[in-house]
Amino acid sequence: MLVHVRSFFVGVAAASVLLAPGASTADPPATAVLKVRISGLRSDGGQVGCTLYNSAKGFPTDASAALQRRWCPIEKGASTCAFDPISAGIYAVACIHDENKNGKLDTGLFGIPTEGTVVSNHAKGFMGPPSFEKARFTFAGVPSELQLKMGY
Repeated sequence: MLVHVRSFFVGVAAASVLLAPGASTADPPATAVLKVRISGLRSDGGQVGCTLYNSAKGFPTDASAALQRRWCPIEKGASTCAFDPISAGIYAVACIHDENKNGKLDTGLFGIPTEGTVVSNHAKGFMGPPSFEKARFTFAGVPSELQLKMGY
């Protein structure tokens, strides 16, 4: 009988550990900082705007649809934007050189940008901006840095 009682208490103790409030067998998803280093800026004037998207919605022209937005200073023809930690997944980045610091991408005739632009994968559009599909990349949830060169 003593063996059965001892087995019962060991079983109850094990069950109470497994069912304790807050106990979880799943680890939280990995998150990390994504940095974007933009080179090739034609001047140190203005600022660089970077937007991070996790879907095609609004990419790359609607910053209000972005997951995160950053305005970053320029030094020696380059800028680095760091986004708050994000989880592993599929993303795309769009950046502009806001030379006159008016908070938007200026365009000329037919909507063609007069300020610098670049998106992840250096994706190019045809008769319009590049698509999310062409610019998307996989982020592994570990600290990473994208290297992009601004185009004008």
